Amino acid sequence: MAYRTNFGDLPKEFSGYEKAKIAILPVPYDGTSTWGKGADKGPAAIIEASANMELYDIETDSIVCEKGIFTDEPVNESQSPKKMAIAVEQGVKKHLSSGKFVVLIGGEHSASIGAVKAHAAHFKDLCVLQLDAHTDLRPEYLGSNYNHACAMARVKEICPIVQVGIRSMDSAEKKFLDRKRVFFWEQGKKEKNWKKKAVSLLSKNVYITFDLDAFDPGIMPSTGTPEPGGMLWQEALDLLKEVALKKNIVGFDVVELCPNQYNKAPDFLAAKLIYKLLSYKFYGEKAWKKKIS
Repeated sequence: MAYRTNFGDLPKEFSGYEKAKIAILPVPYDGTSTWGKGADKGPAAIIEASANMELYDIETDSIVCEKGIFTDEPVNESQSPKKMAIAVEQGVKKHLSSGKFVVLIGGEHSASIGAVKAHAAHFKDLCVLQLDAHTDLRPEYLGSNYNHACAMARVKEICPIVQVGIRSMDSAEKKFLDRKRVFFWEQGKKEKNWKKKAVSLLSKNVYITFDLDAFDPGIMPSTGTPEPGGMLWQEALDLLKEVALKKNIVGFDVVELCPNQYNKAPDFLAAKLIYKLLSYKFYGEKAWKKKIS
């Protein structure tokens, strides 16, 4: 099957590089995942599903694709997760130097390391907001310190992080955890004003890494490590809106989709999530901010 290669299946006037404000970078890498395989097929499935979205966003009363969304060739480095991360860093830097807002589509979570490095070099006062079922703070795993289970350990070496949605971790990760900056989902969501508290911990410039297993497997079963008891759609959007209102989102990634040919709904959810977050980022007019605050 020949998949589409253009996010949103946009016409040339909205997908050409020169005028586009947004650059999509697919990273079909799945070299270190340890249970469900298939994250390498995630970017193509998301782009395919995106062709079926309505491009008008009701909530923001906007059509963000009119800002221009260019879809780059995939990063196809597969020799090792470290070499892949370096290739991602170079690709993201190229787009940032051209003034683009970069969205990485994974692939497994180790792809985020290179993207964060590139953004940290480009933006001062950077913080990473991680939405995830897992802490991903192992120093190394199965012989690699660039394993997907180590993604946030590497990111934490680059800049501060805030972790939301966490509901699974190894006991060895406890000593690497900053309990003031982690929101375990079952406890955290019961706390009054938890969203505002999480956002208050972020610095001015924010990079968002969204592992799709942050969602409950009832709405997102297509991940390598589905973890029960996760976020629902509106809960995630409410947090992202709060970030968009209060901080400067400088880039983001959506990772860990393992598509299932018999259930396309998770592919569409991932594509819609990307488009919604772009709508929040780029609409930004006072009327909308007043409306949702």
